[in-house]
Amino acid sequence: MASQKSNDHLLAGHLDTEPVIFRGCSSSELGFILAVAAAAWLPLSFLFAGLLGALTMGAGIAVVGVLATVFLTATVFQRLKRGRPDGYYQQRLRLGLEDMGLLRSGFVRRGGAWDIGRTYRAVPQGDR
Repeated sequence: MASQKSNDHLLAGHLDTEPVIFRGCSSSELGFILAVAAAAWLPLSFLFAGLLGALTMGAGIAVVGVLATVFLTATVFQRLKRGRPDGYYQQRLRLGLEDMGLLRSGFVRRGGAWDIGRTYRAVPQGDR
């Protein structure tokens, strides 16, 4: 029984979420950041290096740019996610896109009193 107690700290705390891999980001978030950074840096760096006449320098610029972008973006996500529930920044992104008119989020964003949609109608004394 003592050996079972000593292994309790090895149990996973959250089985329904992805584990954190780097600076508060999960592997799927890092993959997305990496793909977007590579899609942006590869063409720009080869274009810039081609204009300078050293096309192979573009690969070096792209690698440094992608690594810096992944590090900085993961740091921003780490600050966004600190102390917030899972999926917080995804919801903030959808609400921001809805505010700009680019996406319909599907969230109810109405403030104020709610009712059940029925009105009270007094019943005459003779109908009871």
